Parts: sequence; structure tokens; C-alpha cells
Amino acid sequence: MADRAAQQPTVSVPDDWPAHPDVTLALNGMGGFDWDLDSGLMHMDPHALEVFDMLPGEYNDRPETLSDRVPSTEAARLDALVARALKDGSHSYGAYFRVRLRDGALRWTHAQGSIRRDETGRPRRIIGVVRDASDEYAQAAERLAVDEERRRHTSVVERTTAALAHARTVGEVIAVLADEQGLSRLGAENVILGLVEAGRIRLVSEGKAGSFVPDLEYTRVGDEFPMSEVVRTLAPRYVRTRAEFRHGWPRLWPAIEPLNIGSAAYLPLIAQGRPIGVIGLFFQRESDFRDQERNVLVALGSSIAQSLARAMLYDQEHDLAAGLQQAMLPRRIPGVAGAQVAVRYRSGRMGRDIGGDWYDVIPLPDGRVAAVIGDVQGHDTQAAALMGQLRIVLRAYAAEGHAPATVMGRASAFLNELETDRFATCVYVDADLSTGAARFVRAGHIDPLLRHAEGLCRRLPVAGGLPLGISSEFRRLDYPVTTVHLAPGDTLLLCTDGFVEQPGIDLDEGMRELAREVRDGPQDVQQLADVLCESAGGRIGEDDMALLLLRRLGVPEHDTIGRFRQHIAPADPEALSAARHMIRAAVRAWGARERSEEIELVADELITNALLHTDGEAVVNIRMPHSAERRLRLEVEDQNSSLPRRREPGEAGVSGRGLLLVDRLADVWGVEPRGGGKCVWCEFNCS
Repeated sequence: MADRAAQQPTVSVPDDWPAHPDVTLALNGMGGFDWDLDSGLMHMDPHALEVFDMLPGEYNDRPETLSDRVPSTEAARLDALVARALKDGSHSYGAYFRVRLRDGALRWTHAQGSIRRDETGRPRRIIGVVRDASDEYAQAAERLAVDEERRRHTSVVERTTAALAHARTVGEVIAVLADEQGLSRLGAENVILGLVEAGRIRLVSEGKAGSFVPDLEYTRVGDEFPMSEVVRTLAPRYVRTRAEFRHGWPRLWPAIEPLNIGSAAYLPLIAQGRPIGVIGLFFQRESDFRDQERNVLVALGSSIAQSLARAMLYDQEHDLAAGLQQAMLPRRIPGVAGAQVAVRYRSGRMGRDIGGDWYDVIPLPDGRVAAVIGDVQGHDTQAAALMGQLRIVLRAYAAEGHAPATVMGRASAFLNELETDRFATCVYVDADLSTGAARFVRAGHIDPLLRHAEGLCRRLPVAGGLPLGISSEFRRLDYPVTTVHLAPGDTLLLCTDGFVEQPGIDLDEGMRELAREVRDGPQDVQQLADVLCESAGGRIGEDDMALLLLRRLGVPEHDTIGRFRQHIAPADPEALSAARHMIRAAVRAWGARERSEEIELVADELITNALLHTDGEAVVNIRMPHSAERRLRLEVEDQNSSLPRRREPGEAGVSGRGLLLVDRLADVWGVEPRGGGKCVWCEFNCS
């Protein structure tokens, strides 16, 4: 087809000047046609017939005679175009279409027609030219191919750069380049990456499995290898054929020979004017690496170098931060008699992976143990340094035997003396494992969770004060203390807010979700810690996380279905509300849903009376023993030894109705003196 298109027109050079228009058209490979629309006849001159590869005797001035030369799909498209031009009032049209030659080959042709109309606008004739457009089409196709190749190369750089923008570590950079998606993006068969370290090149990515050669993991910059040459010269090295590999680098050829590689491009990775590494891109095809492709590869190498330099700096900072973080956290958690302890720390996903979260377990005299969880504001080395100082100070104050409130108050004063603008939140608990009494102090931190031996998990409403550092500025160092009973088999959970805070989710909902996970988790604290960390690691978050689990050992009280104990301080409406909620949840969990409202109402009345008529706190105990009768027992203790008595309130009385309500709702009730106080108890038959 190309030879046919290149033939000179069969027209002699004219003698007259200027040349006749027919001669001009013929010399330029064009022929004319005149189409009478009234008769339907279309005259074509000899040169037009040559364009259709027809002899004069094969054409009878009827357009349908061309059906053997114009494929049906092309004819339909051409007819539609002409019909539209005739109908919409156009004065001309132009169209590219293909013509089938005698040998069956298809040749692109172009027709240009001028539509002649009468005074009414009716089309009467079409006069035009046809010409061989093979060369024109080939040139256009070549231009399209060049443009497409340019777009493809540009797309490689753009897509790779976009993918590298999300890579923070060297490992993530390697993953972007060398995984299956990365190889497809680059159009490469394999990718290797080496880093320059003290005059050597360390291969950090072997690419596809089976392509790694142990002897080439470390090579010197002065060795005769392509990667070494690129580092020495700071210029790319292109290997165009397998033969060039074989003859140019005989030491490398045994590693290349079994691979499906025809060419390669080694690119220097330069950052701040010095080589930090080299990347090798291997292709199946042999290639001359034309100028445009080389320019693209150089641009690609520059983008990879920037990402790699950023990732190397990030890894260095991460290693420094992680080392500092680990140095500030306890090296080991001491064994605690009478308890199982599990601790975990997980760094955040963003920033430098360092923060101020910490935990500590401090053995105390007389079988007691202190557990601490805290979080210093910020995610940087200063936060980690402050965290380490606070941890040591808290440990020192606790070891001196100070009460929990004193420990917290002195730690707040210490942080304020450091003259930093940072604050810290913290929960400190002093637990007597022999009796189960646990005293809590909270400084702006989230509440702990308690999972009872029977499986119920609840949020402990610990009375709180201001965060450490802030409380000292406002001279409010008197932290309230909340006392909770830890029964044998109970597990206490302390954590930082990274475990519960998620974008767009309320903190209370996060606490409820964590409580569900703890309730459904394994009994072993080490296994439970792993489950909670795995669940938290799958959530989106930027904060680091610290976790401490403490389980009191001992034989659970199997004679009871469940037990609940809560201390409620005076003038603490939140604690009272939380107690109501937990009473309702516990009673329903123990199978007493039918009487839960009655039990909650009686408990609320007894607690309110204790808080109104005594100076100290109220202690609520609820338990349901295993028995055929299933009688739930409710006890409310206070520090007033005066025994209550039931009396009639009278028509206008506003007091005296409490015990009347207890008498009506409970099956049986009574009062017992206990030390310097008393206990009002009642029982409900829930069978």
C-alpha cells in the first residue's frame, strides 16, 4: 500500500503555463467527480478512478458501481454524512473513508464535495475531488503514536510520584516500586534498589523472588558493576541488549542470564547533590532508550530520590524517637504477688511515632501495688522527655508511701515547676490485693474499666481533678479519691485515649465499644491485651496508645451469680448517676430484668438518704447468690451509726416516705450496725 501511495501520477509535465486545473489536480494525486443529484449519475475522471483502483471500463457513472471498492460500513458512514450535509443546508462537506484495492488491501481516501443548490435552496449537484490520503493517515498515526508514547511516559512519572507521596518509610518506598502493582505502573519486569553506605552499596530490594544474589548484597562503589558505575559518575547507565550485559559485565551475567530481561536502566538517586542510592529498572524487551524515554527515566529517578531521602530521614527520626520512647518506659514490669499484669504500648501512625503515653506498675509494702497510666500532651521528643520525668517522679512519691491524692498533687506541682506549657492526664490506683480495696485518683484522664469475674464489664466513674500541671496553676491540688472493691478474678483496665478516640465518634461510644471488647475478650490478660491492641490497630487514628491490665488472682466467689460494689462520694451527681446505670445493667445481666426497676428505685432511695443524712460517702453492695430462690441482696453502708426508723409522712409531709417505699417494694429489709456506721439492706426474690 505504501508503494502504491508513493507512485507518481500518470500525467506528463504540461507545456503551457499556467497549468490547467485538471493537470494540477492530477499531478497532486487528485481526481474530480460531478454528481448530478436529479439523475443520480456521478461522473468520475480517470484520475478519480485511479484513486478507487478502477479502470475506465469498469465504471458506468452509477455510484453503486463503487460498492466493490467501498466497504459497506464505510459506505453507510459516508452516505449518512452526505445526507446530513444536503439536509442541513451545508454548502460543502469532507470525509475520510477507506477504499478496498484489487489486492484486498485497504487505503485511506479523502473526498471533498461542494454542494450546488438552486434559487430555492434545493441541492442539484455535488462537484468535488477525491485523493489518496495514505501518506497523510500514516503521518497522523505516527503523530498519535508519538503523543500516546509521551502521555504514557508522563503518566508513569505522575502515577509513581503520586504513589510515593504516601510512602513514609524506606520499606514503603520499596513496596510502591517493587510490588506487582508498582512493576505494572513502571512497565518493568523487575526493580532493584541499593543504598549508598560508607563507600558501599547495600541492596535493600531484590525485586522479584529468585532474582537475589547473596554475593551482590554488598558491593563497593569502586567495583565494576552498573550500580557502582552510576554512583561514581552520577549519570544514568542504559543497557540496551542481553549481549551488552554478557560482554560488559561478565561477573553480573550469571545472575542476569536466567532472568527474562532484555534491557535495563540504572538511575542515580541524588539528594542535596550527593548520591544516596541507585535504582535498576529491568525490561523484557531490548530497547535503544531514545531521548524522550531517557528524559522520562531521569525525571522518574529524581522523584524517587526525593521520596527516598524523605523516607530515610523519617526512618532515622523514628529510630531515634522509638529509642527515646523505650528508654523512658519501664524496661520490665515486676511480678506482682496476687495479680496478673499485662502492658502494651503502640505508637501512632502519623508524625514521628512518638508521644507522651506511659504506664507503670509499682510494688508497694503490705501486699499493695500501684498502677499508673498517663499521657503528656504532644507527639514529639519533648513529650517523651516529660513523660519520663513524670514517670520517675510518680514512682518516687509512691515508693515513699504517700497517699494516692498526695502522689498526684505532688506530681502536678513538679510538672508546673518545669516551666513547660505542656500538661498531662493520669490515673493512679493503689490496690490492696489481699483485701481487694483499690483507691483511684484521676487527673483529667478517661475513666478505667472493670471486668468482673462473672463477665460483666463496666466503666468506673472515678472522681476526677484537673490535669497535671494545670491543677497546680489553679492551686487545686486536692484530688478526690474513689474506692472500688476488686473481687478475685476481676480485671482492671487502664488505657490512654488512643484506644477509644476515633474521628467522628463520640468518646462515650468509644468507651462502650471498648467495654464490649473487654467483656467478650479472653480471660488471660496477655491474650486480652493482644486482642485489644489488634482491634485498636485496625482503626484510623494518629494518637499513640498505652494499655495496662491488672487481674486480681484468687478463686472467684462461685457461690454468687454476680457482685457489684461502688463507693459514692457526697455532692457527686455523676457518680450517683453512674451507679444507677451500673445497678440496672448488673441486675438485668444476672437475670432479674422483671424487678430491675424496683431494685434501682430502692437503691436510689437508700443511697440518697445515706448521702443526705451522713457526712461521708455511701458504699453500695449488690450480689445475687447461687440458690434455688435466687434472692438478690442490696446493701447501702454509711458512716452514721444512727439507725433509721419507718414513720408515716402525713398528708403534707415531704420526708419519711423513703423507708415506706423500701418496705413496699422489697421482699424483706433491715438495718445492721457496722463499726462506726450502719448498713441498710434489703432482698428481692428474682426466681
